[in-house]
Amino acid sequence: MKKIAVLTSGGDAPGMNAAIRAVVRKAAYHGIDVVGIKHGYDGLIKGNMEKLDLGSVGGIIQRGGTHLNSARCPEFKEDAVQQRGIDNMREAGIEGLVVIGGDGSYRGAMDLVKKGFPVVGVPGTIDNDVPGTEYTIGFDTALNTVVESIDKIRDTATSHENSFIVEVMGRDAGDIALWAGLAAGAETVLIPEEDYNLDDIVARLDRGAAREKKHSIIIVAEGVMSGNELAKLLFEKTGKETRVSVLGHIQRGGSPTARDRVLASQFGAHAVELLMEGKSGRAVGIRNHQVIDYDMPEAFEKNHEADVSLYTLMKELSI
Repeated sequence: MKKIAVLTSGGDAPGMNAAIRAVVRKAAYHGIDVVGIKHGYDGLIKGNMEKLDLGSVGGIIQRGGTHLNSARCPEFKEDAVQQRGIDNMREAGIEGLVVIGGDGSYRGAMDLVKKGFPVVGVPGTIDNDVPGTEYTIGFDTALNTVVESIDKIRDTATSHENSFIVEVMGRDAGDIALWAGLAAGAETVLIPEEDYNLDDIVARLDRGAAREKKHSIIIVAEGVMSGNELAKLLFEKTGKETRVSVLGHIQRGGSPTARDRVLASQFGAHAVELLMEGKSGRAVGIRNHQVIDYDMPEAFEKNHEADVSLYTLMKELSI
């Protein structure tokens, strides 16, 4: 290949810039030109492209967000719109595409593959909900942001002897809530993958009060319910108020952790290698500490599964 393109799609995630940088520099090492497509699939169908070289990606490895910007593009589901994107790339001399994003981005990528255009996917989402890979770019950074926030919330919870509900992101996956709950020592964690029992939550609060524990941290993943909804249920059950903190989009921002920078660099470079080998419709991932690739449809045809052993451990340690 002489020229490839890269785009970021869907929600931004810390480490996307590190992946873009890896794609550009790995390609440059092998004498391949790279074009950056701005604003995801929307930019693809509008021909919004810019040449990327070594200087273009200098100084971005430590930056959160995405240098190429991102945007939703519902119309990309239409055949004619997809073909327009392919035509734009072929007119620009682009022979392969790296898509950085989550399962929705992968669906768009597979539509291009079915029309004969070579595409490789790189998992970039804080939700860690892409099946086939143990970790996605951005998850570790978001996790650390959440844990740091919970540590600060616990300080004020202790000072005022209050119980706090912390609502975290994750869409329909509970990985952020689960991992943060274990790391921050939360008393209760609610995730979409496991049923919850309101009486059990109340019993945990009561056990803490019985041993003169003055505060509790309850983490709820947005895929279960909102923090305010849970607070209302607990008030109806106990007559006691709980404070609610919704962390929101702060979880998406910030400088990526060293782990996310390394992971993104590995993923981006491997994506270029796959295109150079003439492979398409593949998704990059990591399993057992090894960077791998697999059929892209696996990423959206299978359901995300939470690590049940972590959930069990969290409940055992929060007695």
